[in-house]
Amino acid sequence: MGFLDFLTRWALERKPATGIVFRGHAEDVKCVAFSPDGRLLASGSRDGTVRLWDVATGREVSTLRGHSGWVLAVAFAPDGPILVSGGNDGIARIWDVASGRETKAFPRRVPPSISSLAYSPRGNAVALGSYDGTITLQDVDTGQRLVPIEGHTKQVSSLAFSLDGHLLVSGSFDKTVRLWDVETGRERTALRGHSGWIFGVAFAPDGQTLASASEDTTVKLWDVASGQEQATLKGHTGYVYAVTFAPDAETIATGGQDKTVRLWPLPPRLHPPPADGGRATTGAPSIAEAE
Repeated sequence: MGFLDFLTRWALERKPATGIVFRGHAEDVKCVAFSPDGRLLASGSRDGTVRLWDVATGREVSTLRGHSGWVLAVAFAPDGPILVSGGNDGIARIWDVASGRETKAFPRRVPPSISSLAYSPRGNAVALGSYDGTITLQDVDTGQRLVPIEGHTKQVSSLAFSLDGHLLVSGSFDKTVRLWDVETGRERTALRGHSGWIFGVAFAPDGQTLASASEDTTVKLWDVASGQEQATLKGHTGYVYAVTFAPDAETIATGGQDKTVRLWPLPPRLHPPPADGGRATTGAPSIAEAE
């Protein structure tokens, strides 16, 4: 049993159907990301700040200020001490996690808003999604633009790399989730099932499962190989803006319009045990709702 799973189960035993809630943002939570070691959770908000949280205690570690608009995306570097954030001020900012200081800022894109971003696990590039539906891979050190990726018909709201860096998943306001080959920029498959805009996507650490968060208030789990939907998680009372897996693959964190960050306990291979509270609508066992 991983630490995050133990922590969440401990919370559920103390109070059924209740997990850990991180409060502090003044506006909607737009994005969340675990640090590689799972000890920190980063969240970005409409309030223009990025906040770092201690996962074990729920305590706010630091508030990163610098964006002049909504923060729509956050991602840790593979080795952990660096965080990248982007938003509708059009600037991707790089932060030193230990000090909370901004160390570098990428120039504005055209169109200016960065609607989503992801840090390659290879450590050499970030993927930047735009309001015009395009995706660009950019070298972290030089700022050089690499492979262009096109296919979405509306804003690219979320991006995530597979752990080996060979695949990129994107979510869009066109209500689709798409898989891309990073080397060629070609689309591998399009996943359809949400009834609203897609706000967040994430790969499970084993690369076999995808999670997507939507305007329709749900989170869906998908099988990467087949493209089939595995389960639908319900519990948020508004749009679900962000989703991420913990490094041990036993916990999912989500953030939404209801101003909460929720932890969903998921055991290995995403086969959760029965529990009271939230429910899965595709035949999967019930999943406890954390609120």
